[in-house]
Amino acid sequence: MARHNREGVGTDQRGFDYSISYQPDSLRQVKVTRLLPNGRQSTMTLFRNPAGRSEAPPGEQVRTRITCQAQNLDVEVAFRGAGREVRQLQVQVGVPGNGRHGSGEDLVVFTLDHDLPEPLSHRSVSQ
Repeated sequence: MARHNREGVGTDQRGFDYSISYQPDSLRQVKVTRLLPNGRQSTMTLFRNPAGRSEAPPGEQVRTRITCQAQNLDVEVAFRGAGREVRQLQVQVGVPGNGRHGSGEDLVVFTLDHDLPEPLSHRSVSQ
């Protein structure tokens, strides 16, 4: 039976705070990639599922939502019926900022790793 989403938090390279709503038996981690003011690209882990392993198979629908109030960002991704087949999703989002070439928008890339290990099997050892 699928379990309700959990809530997590993280801070990115530029100091923006994020809230992450995630399916506890699917999501392993969220990474964020963005350009730094010096023009270099930086990727860091924004959030890691503290469970480390799933307790049950993922539900029929798996949803992850990422919000950042300071950037007026609210992104939700969902997939159905994929179970453990979906390993990774990337979402590119434009947020207000300096942007490249004067676009007035920064590109933020979220990488959602949905490869949380399955529960350890509880085998009885016969003696």
